[in-house]
Amino acid sequence: MLIKIYPENPNEKAIEQVVEILKKGGIIIYPTDTVYGLGCDITNPKAIEKICRIRGIKPEKANFSFICHDLSHIADYIKPIDNTTFRVLKKALPGPFTFIFNANNNVPKLLSSNKKTVGIRVPDNNIARCIVKELGNPILSTSIKDDDELIEYSTDPELIHEKYENLVDLVIDGGYGDNEASTVIDCTTGEFEIIREGKGDIEEYL
Repeated sequence: MLIKIYPENPNEKAIEQVVEILKKGGIIIYPTDTVYGLGCDITNPKAIEKICRIRGIKPEKANFSFICHDLSHIADYIKPIDNTTFRVLKKALPGPFTFIFNANNNVPKLLSSNKKTVGIRVPDNNIARCIVKELGNPILSTSIKDDDELIEYSTDPELIHEKYENLVDLVIDGGYGDNEASTVIDCTTGEFEIIREGKGDIEEYL
């Protein structure tokens, strides 16, 4: 199923429809401020396993991120952070960054069997954030990769739908996506260490 949602003013009924699918263990593809993401409700182990099958990876080896609505949402899943880190997050989010933190015990067991860290995103995209807010907890997310050697990420929602329609429950057309992923920053030591250069420039906020 492909539904159109406009990022400037997401339709409430459409957002509710998406959330119903997530609550039933469904898998969605949705827009962010970077690339399109493949997501599910983090509280649903079967849905997490399904995403791992689609991506061909084991849950304990997967580098998923949590899509959160805002900063207060983040605090539910990470160990306490210092004031300096908090101030940087406040300036940089919502934005095209994935921050890696030490995870607390709220992170689903399926994902934290070997890993003690979690990647957190608050994308600057109304559709993604409205879904998370309505759902009441984060979406587990991974980027949609493209099989083309030249194009790393698919940007056209209609082509994404053609490719994934038999694997996922819903694709959201929120307009063309970006083909550059988020900048990944490791904050587990209290420093800001860039793991992957992407769309965002963290230097602007330090």
